[in-house]
Amino acid sequence: MKRRTFVKTSLASTTAAGFLASSSSADAGIAQQNPGPEFYELRFYTLKNGRQQKLVESYFQQAAIPALNRLGSKTVGVFTEYLPQGFTTLVAVIPYPSLDAYLKAPDQLASDTAYQQAGADYLNATATEPAYERIESSLLKAFAYMPKLEVPEKKPRIFELRRYESHSEVAGKKKIEMFNEGGEIAIFKRVGLTPVFFGETLIGPHRPNLTYMLTFDDMPEHDRNWKTFGSDPEWKKISAIPEYANARIVSNITRTFLVPTAFSQI
Repeated sequence: MKRRTFVKTSLASTTAAGFLASSSSADAGIAQQNPGPEFYELRFYTLKNGRQQKLVESYFQQAAIPALNRLGSKTVGVFTEYLPQGFTTLVAVIPYPSLDAYLKAPDQLASDTAYQQAGADYLNATATEPAYERIESSLLKAFAYMPKLEVPEKKPRIFELRRYESHSEVAGKKKIEMFNEGGEIAIFKRVGLTPVFFGETLIGPHRPNLTYMLTFDDMPEHDRNWKTFGSDPEWKKISAIPEYANARIVSNITRTFLVPTAFSQI
């Protein structure tokens, strides 16, 4: 390596390290003070008609949510698409206080008589009349700087689910660092990009990726707050750090807009 190249690289690393130290000083003890992170099961139900939608929604309202609440998953979110193209996909967010709680849940639900009875139509649907076409599930681990799901105020609102894919595991970890130690989560909260959760996908499609959910009163607020974020001085400093450039750590971004069902706990 030429000396000039080495000096440039060293200066860039030093600048990044110094910025991280200063930008996250107010949050220095957050990750250590908080208990262990939650885990999230993110489900996408593919449906083909209103009968299936009604059956899956009834299952969550009458059986799954009450049973999961009894197991310690207190805020289960169930959403439909905002302005869907075709028939809606139903999205469920199920938080678990620990990985052990997630692993034990299927057996606990199987032995829960009230759950089995309330969810019988869904659980015992026939092959000729299935409750849904398919379920696509992912298991996510909450970020260190937002280890718990934050439930927004109960009122009419929309939600934005965003997935950031990376070309490698190393790049994916760097994007997570940007949110945590880099201070991006703190900026989100300050400018009105109200987060519900951030999660690293441990198991699921399109890995490596991270997924997070934001909420807004409406689309005009969504547009205003993202514009505010884009022009925020602190965000400009973070995004100017070479190792955090999107071209280096993010290969694809997917956005899904959602609205909560009447019985959703988020």
